[in-house]
Amino acid sequence: MSLIVKKFGGSSVANAERVFNVANRVIEDYKKGNDIVVVVSAQGDTTDDLIEKALEINPDGCSKRELDMLLSAGEQISISLLAMAIEKLGYPAVSLLGWQAGFKTDSNYSAARIKSVDPERIRAELDKKNIVVVAGFQGTNKFDDITTLGRGGSDTSAVAIAAAMNADLCQIYTDVDGVYTADPRIVKNAQKMNEISYEEMLELATLGAQVLNNRSVEMAKKYGIELEVLSSLEKKPGTIVKEYVSMEKMLIKGVAKDNNVSRISVVGLEDVPGVAFKLFNMLAAKKINIDIILQSVGRDGTKDITFTVPKDQRATTIDIINNAKQSLKFIDVFFDDNVSKISIVGAGMETHPGVAAKMFEALFDSDVNIQMISTSEIKISVLIDINDSEKAVNAVHSKFID
Repeated sequence: MSLIVKKFGGSSVANAERVFNVANRVIEDYKKGNDIVVVVSAQGDTTDDLIEKALEINPDGCSKRELDMLLSAGEQISISLLAMAIEKLGYPAVSLLGWQAGFKTDSNYSAARIKSVDPERIRAELDKKNIVVVAGFQGTNKFDDITTLGRGGSDTSAVAIAAAMNADLCQIYTDVDGVYTADPRIVKNAQKMNEISYEEMLELATLGAQVLNNRSVEMAKKYGIELEVLSSLEKKPGTIVKEYVSMEKMLIKGVAKDNNVSRISVVGLEDVPGVAFKLFNMLAAKKINIDIILQSVGRDGTKDITFTVPKDQRATTIDIINNAKQSLKFIDVFFDDNVSKISIVGAGMETHPGVAAKMFEALFDSDVNIQMISTSEIKISVLIDINDSEKAVNAVHSKFID
């Protein structure tokens, strides 16, 4: 007998037919004598619909605490419907909200981080031979307020339960049948991988690959939880995410595209020590996620700093910088939302020179201009015009993988 944690995304439970499909998939493993914990997201576009309802009440933005209270309702609907479907098929099930399942988080509403999971209630329900259906994406903080974990948080919820309960298997079911070398909707020749390392998957998830939430991969790596990414609609093997892969390292494992990027340029900063620290320290204090950074060579006593942030943090970032104009002493600040980040990831590039040149050649051959570049041991990212993003992904994938 094994303890299996299964996570199903919103598209997997989007309607009654798909809810019963998930129920049948879960029951298959339950009938083999396994203990089953199912983590479920809100149905289909429920979360987006709830956000729209909030904006109807306050177009300027609601309190994040109240927004979390609203958004948590989406998972409550899906877990109860799935539990009902399992019962309808003749098997015992119980649904639990995040707080009932023992999730404690910090108080960063809308983007909370899990502090601990007490699985006592889950264990008690498993001992009763129930299939336990848990609401992903949510928990409670020290004030007993409901919090949500941010986009993709249900993946993290599933991995957290698997870690807390020392599960034998953690499966992440999606609308694709595994992790591909690129988005198969964009790149026709994208190839499904049988396995990928935590490190490579974490980079791909962070860089825009939407198949797994990056925080879930980070947690899986920390606690040594092997993940299997597989389709909820087709019965076929998926992709295993683990510490080591058995095959020799491929040069490049994947190409990712991220259009949720805004480029910000702070022009005319004083060319003195401590300016960059002052700028990025104030942004860090407001939890702004900075990615690619470029600083110009100082001249005439000034320098420019350009960096990227997620689009939904752009307005806040601009406000923070403008409010600090007197202390930062800069001339102006500009932004551009019409950019895309294209990245290649692969542990193999550590020992292969010329990878960057090959990527840049692919972009040159496709007449794609590079605005900014960022590199690490296993990734190279470039910022380009958003209108060139799909062409660029196909060109780079073709160069390295086809």
